Amino acid sequence: MLRVILQVVFFSDCFVLMGLVLLQMSEHSGLGGAFGSGMSSTVFGRDEARDPRRTLITVLAGLFMLVGFVLSIL
Repeated sequence: MLRVILQVVFFSDCFVLMGLVLLQMSEHSGLGGAFGSGMSSTVFGRDEARDPRRTLITVLAGLFMLVGFVLSIL
């Protein structure tokens, strides 16, 4: 029963993570990309470190790895 629940969490996390990564903006998009890779996110755009989507992607990636590890043990 636990394995089935973990598999459902694993696959739903996988699809949500894929969707969020595909919706994420490119780092070199727009006029800010002309100033280099580190400057493009802060010169003419929003601060990428405080982007809630990036935080959610980090949390979902950690959950994906943790559940995958637990499933490999089971």
